[in-house]
Amino acid sequence: MQLKKNAKLVLEDGSIFPGFSFGAEKSAAGEAVFSTGMVGYPESFTDPSYEGQILCLTYPLIGNYGVPSDEKDVFGIPKHFESSKIHIQGLIISDYSFEYSHWNAKKSLAEWLKESNVPAIFDVDTRALTKK
Repeated sequence: MQLKKNAKLVLEDGSIFPGFSFGAEKSAAGEAVFSTGMVGYPESFTDPSYEGQILCLTYPLIGNYGVPSDEKDVFGIPKHFESSKIHIQGLIISDYSFEYSHWNAKKSLAEWLKESNVPAIFDVDTRALTKK
């Protein structure tokens, strides 16, 4: 059983969305934005267009396929990512899968976020947040 550490998202208007931490244990500030994609979270997190933003993923289950290697092609470009680092400031999701399974996975999403010093929160009502 995984131990859950309380975390919360606090919006500028004072709204609070409680949840549990699964990334780096630190605070972050930034513009909250959302994505409705069903797959592709490694690509989204490494997309420079999300620099400094706190990304809310609306698909209900995240983390189930883990994170691929940081392998590069013959030109030195990451094979599985949009750039060589995570650009998001933080991550907000509804349900986190602590178990991952994919032929290309090398680590869990939580491991990758912790290594990259990116905080993340799960068990948030992402539908209510997105509507707000």
